[in-house]
Amino acid sequence: MKSSIGMKSYQKSLYYFLLVFFAIIIIVPFFIMVMTSLKTSSEIQSGVFSLFPHEWRFDNYKLALESTTWGRFFFNTAYVTCLSVLISLVINSMAGYAFSRLIFKGRDFLFVLALVGMMIPTQVTMLPNFVLMRYIPLAGGNNILGQGGTGLINTYAGMIAPYIAGAFGVFLFRQFFMNFPKSLDDAAKIDGLSKWGTFTRIYIPLSKPVFATLIVLKTTTTWNEYTWPLIITSSKKMWTVQLALSVFKDEFITQWNLLMASTTLIMLPLIILYLLMQKYFIEGIVTTGIKG
Repeated sequence: MKSSIGMKSYQKSLYYFLLVFFAIIIIVPFFIMVMTSLKTSSEIQSGVFSLFPHEWRFDNYKLALESTTWGRFFFNTAYVTCLSVLISLVINSMAGYAFSRLIFKGRDFLFVLALVGMMIPTQVTMLPNFVLMRYIPLAGGNNILGQGGTGLINTYAGMIAPYIAGAFGVFLFRQFFMNFPKSLDDAAKIDGLSKWGTFTRIYIPLSKPVFATLIVLKTTTTWNEYTWPLIITSSKKMWTVQLALSVFKDEFITQWNLLMASTTLIMLPLIILYLLMQKYFIEGIVTTGIKG
């Protein structure tokens, strides 16, 4: 009996040790980034490394913001991210509800077909997406055949379009909705609710965890995206923060304090979002894996 208790105590101690160890590995780089953003350039370039600044320079953040039109870049990123997340929540939740709670011909085949999208790297679809955005009919001066103009190139719509739906979001909602008992649908039917009424008045209010999960994951992906905005935009006024950061690095390669200050500011909204959604995010990750 004592040996069993001792073994459980040992396993628990090992578990907490591993958690602390990996937490340190993740946190230390971020901590060094913040500390570097508060140092002077001469201190960073010196041959002696110090974790904490000898002279705390909080004005580095002001200098970083004044170095270029960060307000425009943050607006572009926030606008694209918010619209992408909102539209994807609507599309993915409706598709997940249909695949999990509705019975129709070809449902399982269509769901498997949707899952195939999770196996295709995004890099493979970027060129086809660009061609589609370039030659989309009746947009950007294009005629009905998609010729004569620029389509959705260098527009917010072109930046948002690839993010508004995704196989992973459909899979996430489908798995979550599968956890509800069939009696819930039967009770809604007895109360006179239609399929749409059941979805909007019962399933959506009960789905805060999965909504929060997709908000965090989708926001992180869209906010940090670099390649697609680089391909689809052709003017500086349409840049996102990731594009601006890469150019900032080229222009101020020796001023690591300003670069780290800009990086910290870019990461701050994602950290705040995760802290606000942490409870529901963890619950959503757990519940979506209970039942297949």
